[in-house]
Amino acid sequence: MREEKYCIRRSGIHGRGLFAAQSFAAGEAVAEYKGEPIGKAESLRRQARRKRIFIFEFDAQHDLDGGGLDNPVRFANHSCAPNCEAVAEEGKIYLRALRSIAVGEELTFDYAYKLAAFPGHPCRCGAQCCAGFIVVQSERWRVRQLLNRPGRSLLAGRITKTREVHA
Repeated sequence: MREEKYCIRRSGIHGRGLFAAQSFAAGEAVAEYKGEPIGKAESLRRQARRKRIFIFEFDAQHDLDGGGLDNPVRFANHSCAPNCEAVAEEGKIYLRALRSIAVGEELTFDYAYKLAAFPGHPCRCGAQCCAGFIVVQSERWRVRQLLNRPGRSLLAGRITKTREVHA
């Protein structure tokens, strides 16, 4: 009998999440992100027509569409202070524990979205280091800088200049 390593349930971060059903040591493989290998052109086509996207950038030529029912790992949410990392090994993508993980903890990783995509991806992780948007860690300071400029606001997914109104 195979013991389950994780389960899916309601998440405090967003929708449903992936939770540890057993403990994991730092560096231990947690789960494989399964999916259909697709080319970049097909990836862009699918992203344009879907509301929910589970496409993982694999390399310069290929992506992995993990939207199928055989990929429960698609429910792992983003966190700016994740307990897992995504690693590519031998043509597959795995979540690996960054630290010890206890039974019941939500399994999260950094989605590492590019800076240009941040306005359309608010973050709800609640981590102290959270910039408020899902963006790769190395670019979070830029998001904070853009949003904290006087006369700037985020409207309809775009950063716009605002006019000061004097009474």
